[in-house]
Amino acid sequence: MTSPGQPTQAQPVQGKPFQEELFQGEPFQGQDRGHLLTEQAHALNTQLDQLSTAELVQLFCEEDRRPQEAVAAAAPALAAAIEAIAARLTQNGRLFYLGAGTSGRLGVLDAAECPPTFCSPPELVQGVLAGGAPALLRSSEGLEDRKEAGKADLQARDFSGADVLVGIAAGGTTPYVHGGLDYARSLGALAIALACVPAAQVPMPADIDIRLITGPELLTGSTRLKAGTATKMALNILSTGVMVRLGKVHGNRMVDVAVTNSKLEDRALRILADLAGVDRARGASLLAESGGSVKLALLMAQAELSAPEARDSLSRHGQSLRAALQEHGAS
Repeated sequence: MTSPGQPTQAQPVQGKPFQEELFQGEPFQGQDRGHLLTEQAHALNTQLDQLSTAELVQLFCEEDRRPQEAVAAAAPALAAAIEAIAARLTQNGRLFYLGAGTSGRLGVLDAAECPPTFCSPPELVQGVLAGGAPALLRSSEGLEDRKEAGKADLQARDFSGADVLVGIAAGGTTPYVHGGLDYARSLGALAIALACVPAAQVPMPADIDIRLITGPELLTGSTRLKAGTATKMALNILSTGVMVRLGKVHGNRMVDVAVTNSKLEDRALRILADLAGVDRARGASLLAESGGSVKLALLMAQAELSAPEARDSLSRHGQSLRAALQEHGAS
């Protein structure tokens, strides 16, 4: 049980023990990081270049079970983060992912997927990458050593105490991320750390501490591998879980999907057919009347409401389709 005021932490994956020396001092420049799990050489294979291609692929397949195990072990911390983030967002807060290199790019990717998937405003979930947009295509990892840049990049986005910051650093030591987390906590914002090393190795300033213990990489130090996979999985869970809590999912359907191309229009029509029992022609008409809102079209069809009536009902119920349907005796 976590004591009051202490970060919520995930437990490491059980299995072959790795060297977990306690970290001494500041996790920044000038330190030997060889003790970190993400920097250690993999004990089971030290001759990657001598394997056959089939053996290499098989080894990767076996090792890629670890990200799933790591995420499963972090489930309590992920659940706590989802609840806390959703609570902030319902009070007009925003969610920011902050990172450098692979970690930062994964945050940008997850943030970019939210508007088309959940029809959320682009400013609701934002990815902040050291080096900005150019760093998406060209490596600029040197920028991660600037602790003050993490704070500056948040300030440039008017980050406030009402917001949430998820600081992502596979090895846990990135000064850019530490700077952002320190700044978030100084404002009273919710600070969440996400790393792939034990907290005992590298403590991070956070209210909720998510640790995805994937162990040493097959390619020593290349955290775009298992650590990156686990990070992507965790971010998928975080953003989807938050959007479920915000009422943007009905059953297992993305009822707030933005109908912006033919594939998504087809998906929207199939959602209407499955949940409201309307044919594609009627579904297309409902989408037109609702301005492309699947959620609104569903309520119109199932509760037999006009678009203005359905819109008012959703507004009364905080955009929850289930609550609006229950008000009108529909299911």
